[in-house]
Order: sequence, then C-alpha cells, then structure tokens
Amino acid sequence: MNSSMRRAGAHQRRWCRSVENSGGGHGIDGNAGRKFWRNEIAFSGKFLRSSNTLHRRNMLRTFPVKKASWCKRKQGLFVAGAAFVLAVMVGEWAALHSTVLALQAESQTDKEANFKRQALGGLFNQWAFDTQKPDEPPSGFSPVDFGEGPAAIWHVAADAEAPTKPNVVRGSSSCQESTCYRLLVADKFEYEYPDITVRLQLPGQGAVGIGGVVLGVKDAKNFYAVSVDLVGQTLEIFRVIDGKESVLGRAPIKPKAVAWHTLRVQRNTIISKDFMETFFDGQLVASVEDQALGLGRIGLLIRGKTTLSFDSLHAVPLYSHRPLSPPAAY
Repeated sequence: MNSSMRRAGAHQRRWCRSVENSGGGHGIDGNAGRKFWRNEIAFSGKFLRSSNTLHRRNMLRTFPVKKASWCKRKQGLFVAGAAFVLAVMVGEWAALHSTVLALQAESQTDKEANFKRQALGGLFNQWAFDTQKPDEPPSGFSPVDFGEGPAAIWHVAADAEAPTKPNVVRGSSSCQESTCYRLLVADKFEYEYPDITVRLQLPGQGAVGIGGVVLGVKDAKNFYAVSVDLVGQTLEIFRVIDGKESVLGRAPIKPKAVAWHTLRVQRNTIISKDFMETFFDGQLVASVEDQALGLGRIGLLIRGKTTLSFDSLHAVPLYSHRPLSPPAAY
C-alpha cells in the first residue's frame, strides 16, 4: 500500500469515529455522536490527548458508515446550493443590465464623441454678471418654465454687498405651487459631468425662497434640479423626465450665519455608476445615484413663490473621470 492510499484510508477512518455510549448514560458528557480529531476525546469537559492508551481504544470505535451515500448527499447539497447562488446572481445581473439599458441608451460612439467635446475646452465658465446693465435680462441665458402658473422674472440687479461686485442676478416667481420650476439656463454649453458652484441669498428678512441649480437640461420636461429651502433648512434633489417629477434625495442643512450661502453640485461617474454629490456651505449634504439623463445644459432655479439672488456661477467639466470602455466582467 503506497503512502497516498494510507492517507486516504486514515482520512476515512477519522470521519467515522465517534464517542461510544457507555453504560453510565447518554454518551460521555452528552457528547454522543460528536466527531473528534484523532488525537482528541472529550471527557468531563477536558481534552485527553493520548494516542495509544487502552482507555482511548475502548472509548472509540469505528461505525459502519455508508460512505458512498454520504458523499453523494454532500455533493447533491453542494451542487444545489451553488446552482441557487448562480441563479440569484444571474437574475440580479439581468435586472441591473436591463435597467441601465432602459435608463441610458448611449452607444460607444456617442460616449467617445461626448468625451471629446468635454475635453476640447470652452466649458470652464464663470458668470458674475458684473459687466451687464441692471434691470436687463442676463445675456447668454434663456428662461425655461416647468409647471402651471405665471412665468418668473429674471434680471440683473445692482448689489453693493454681492460676493463679486457690483451686480447679481435676481429671480422672482409669484407661482403659489412648489411644483412650479422656473429655470434660467445657460445657452450653448452642455455638460455631462459638471461641477457647479453658485452663491445665493434671500433678498431680505422674512422673505421666502427655494432655489438652486439645474443640470442635464434637455428641455422644459427633462432635467435634474437641486433646490435649497433656506427658511425650512432642507436640500432636495429632483429628477424630471417627460414632465414626471421624482425625488431622488432629501436632507437637512445647517446654514452658516452669513449673508451669502454656497451651493455646489458635482455629477460624476465611477465604474459606470453615475452619482451626484451636493454640498451646502462647504459640507457634504446628500449623494444619490442616477443615470437617467446624460449630456445637458446647466442653469439656475427658483421654485414656488420665491425671490432669490444669485452670484458667481461657476461650471467646469469633470471629464477626466469618464470611462471610455465598459467595466470588465469579473
């Protein structure tokens, strides 16, 4: 008998050893049927490690076990468990894959073309509105309205306390419903993964104002919106697709004791997962994942009955994080 056969035989004998029932009761310390290693035996909670004692040889014996049937049962259980796990993984992958395809139907050619457009430059913009005349509509921007109600009034206003003197942009809406979205969208610039920063202020004590920024704007019925309620101290992230509004995230904010507040929104991607991170007065407030909308314009937003002042709008592309190829199939 060679060494490999001896090891196999020893392995089988070890699996079939068990504590023998003695006349004193149900096994030794209630351990009937328990399997032990070759050099162990349980006795009154202690381990006796004697390899050749007569007591050990009397206490242990080999039971006749149908090894073939036992192995078949083990193999059957293993195969069934593996099949179940595989089925769950395949089902989840199929559901995720179909969801992603339904949300973002962007071909590889479109992806590369959008990347090149973002990398060419011209998208690093800052709008301070300081070279324009007060009481005029902001040049280079177009108003876009979503929801019933009167249109908003957007104009350049003089403000000696503005972060960048002397002008700001002021938006006023008399719409009574919070579902009234009044947008001021930048012309000619489209971003896929923008980093947007803006300063905003309530125009006076007791004023009510809900506003922020929009991104991914395709038209009046398709865009993302991040709004801040300075009175209610709440930040919300919305998605509007085909005129249907969905709340993606909501979180409380703690405004600093300053006149002008800072709102920052970053849309980024990691391993084909698109997400938005929102910051208010320098603190991360909320982060959500969504990829229903892609390339689009950016701009300012007011909601409901609101009067807000905006200044120093910045927008830059985060194009360096864009993957040009799908992730590897691990």
